[in-house]
Amino acid sequence: MNYLYFLYIEFLTKHHIPKLFGDITFYFIPFCIIAAALIIAVLVLVLAERKLLGFFTQRKGPNRVGVWGVLQTVADAFKLLCKENITPTHADRFLFNLAPIILFIPVMTVLGIIPYSSEFTFVNTSTNVILYLILAAFPVLSIFLAGWASNNKYSLLGAMRSISQVLSYELPIAFVILSVAVLSSSLNLTGITLAQFSKWGLAGWFIFPCILGFIIMFICILAELNRCPFDLPEAESELICGYNTEYSGMRFALFYLGEYAMMFANSMFMAILFLGGYLSPFGKYLFNSSFLIYFEQAFWLFLKAGFIIFIMIWIRATLPRLAAFDLLKFSWSVLLPLSIVNLFVAVILKMGGIV
Repeated sequence: MNYLYFLYIEFLTKHHIPKLFGDITFYFIPFCIIAAALIIAVLVLVLAERKLLGFFTQRKGPNRVGVWGVLQTVADAFKLLCKENITPTHADRFLFNLAPIILFIPVMTVLGIIPYSSEFTFVNTSTNVILYLILAAFPVLSIFLAGWASNNKYSLLGAMRSISQVLSYELPIAFVILSVAVLSSSLNLTGITLAQFSKWGLAGWFIFPCILGFIIMFICILAELNRCPFDLPEAESELICGYNTEYSGMRFALFYLGEYAMMFANSMFMAILFLGGYLSPFGKYLFNSSFLIYFEQAFWLFLKAGFIIFIMIWIRATLPRLAAFDLLKFSWSVLLPLSIVNLFVAVILKMGGIV
């Protein structure tokens, strides 16, 4: 962030604006960058998912609005903004309106924790992995409030399913992240990224000694995002639309935005833990310029996250939905023991000096 800060102060100095003004207003820049990137990322993700699902199921997908249908998600966004926000008669109005806001704010903060390059890390603490986990689990409160305040049995059941999923799949994630912390000797996302550096490029990535942990965490993130085959909270055939059944307009858009933003953030989080984050897979960067190298680092991070998102969409088009009992049983009886085994393997590899 120092590079961006000095650029901003230099720009203000050239226009005879006091440095104090820059110190006060500088932190609005990361917020604006994250907000703009978030909106663009969600629009692109929704369009990409609909196009890929159309391809996988031998359909055309969006193809009416704009060339190749690229403006379809923009049109959908405007449609949601113009729709009326309806509040059910017997709902708790305060909690009903608060739930989407509680979901959206942690998502914005989570995106600020991700190290996009060696320079552009907005929130960089020594234990930002723990901070990320706390904020990533915070939307559970929003889902609970949305289901309870709607005064709708479908919404309440959807919220209960979502909370049970998150609680049961959080523990395997904790053990997997602990194994990565053992391998990297760090709880800082930048430190974990740099621990995977190797002159042989991707040979230093943690996905190789921790492939079991990668698979476990990928499955758990699918469950936490309510993605197929773990999309029980939003099962259309049973619960209409789950916890957001009664939401419309901008409030529904916030839930929708938060879901895809967390999908993007969790994919980058996995790329940092197992795929070297912003490190190049070739062991060296293509650009030597101190400015262009930051864009190249961000490109590698987005490319790795995009690959993970592609697998998520592929799974949605392929696998059927699990039953509720099978979903919880799979976490406690399969993933949790395997995550503990993965932790023991990581400890052995670290103590043996193999990693």
